[in-house]
Amino acid sequence: MKKYLSTVIIIATLSACNGNGNDFDASGTFEADEVIVSSELAGKITRFDVEEGMTLSKDSVVGSIDATNLALQVEQVEASMQALQEKTADVTPQVKLLQDQAAVQQAQLENLLFEKKRIEKLLAADAATQKQLDDINSNIEVLRKQISVTQQQINVQQNNVATQNRSILSETKPLAKRVAQLNDQLLKANITNPINGTVITKYAEAGEVTGAGKALYRIANLSTINLRAYITGVQLSQVKLGQQVRVLIDDGKEKYKEFPGTISWISDKAEFTPKTIQTKDERANLVYAMKIRVKNDGSMKIGMYGEVKFAQ
Repeated sequence: MKKYLSTVIIIATLSACNGNGNDFDASGTFEADEVIVSSELAGKITRFDVEEGMTLSKDSVVGSIDATNLALQVEQVEASMQALQEKTADVTPQVKLLQDQAAVQQAQLENLLFEKKRIEKLLAADAATQKQLDDINSNIEVLRKQISVTQQQINVQQNNVATQNRSILSETKPLAKRVAQLNDQLLKANITNPINGTVITKYAEAGEVTGAGKALYRIANLSTINLRAYITGVQLSQVKLGQQVRVLIDDGKEKYKEFPGTISWISDKAEFTPKTIQTKDERANLVYAMKIRVKNDGSMKIGMYGEVKFAQ
């Protein structure tokens, strides 16, 4: 299970900085949007190619959980599906026997019909009796009924076997669904990295037994980082979403390195000023949190202090 968490590393500190001669509008600390990557499957970690500080790409497989039991279950269900196929009946031999019988009866019928024509000619020449004609007509009628019965037997045999086979094979679909479920769980045995980023903290090692939902490592994309700061109600009217500001970080003891930043979030609720925060208006009791997104060239680190100057 992958849990997305935006972690505040330290409460941001706002300062007018009048005491040190700098006229910054706000100051705070940098934080990143972090992802805690968890195991989706319980079991022993057989491979885990993750180290703190390592850069990982999105969708890369960085480890795996032992899924031998799941693989065996898949084989068991597939064997059950194969056994169902072997339980089905083959109607061909029975139908072939009846079809051969019907063919013999049809041949006998053709002979009787030929004989009937001959007797009719003899009767016309007073060389045969009416009884002979009646007898052969009776035999023809009986044989036709036998052929009809044989055909019915063929149809009944085919229907019975087909019904029996459908009943057996009806169990195949739920078994196939079970195989799909197991295969889906097998895919979860792979530990897949969700984002491009840098590993912040590693919580597990190969060889350990983990559980579903248990954290394995924490990763953050540090290419863009957030500066979290607080502003007073008086300053609130000076900022808006999407506004460009200047973000400065220490570059030695006396110099600053400047970066462009964009205000990405402003809280819609005021909160009491934390004790560690000093505002321009020291009498202010309520402040508003805001986040400034800054493209990181590697200079900014999580927890590092930064200063904000609203663009004029």
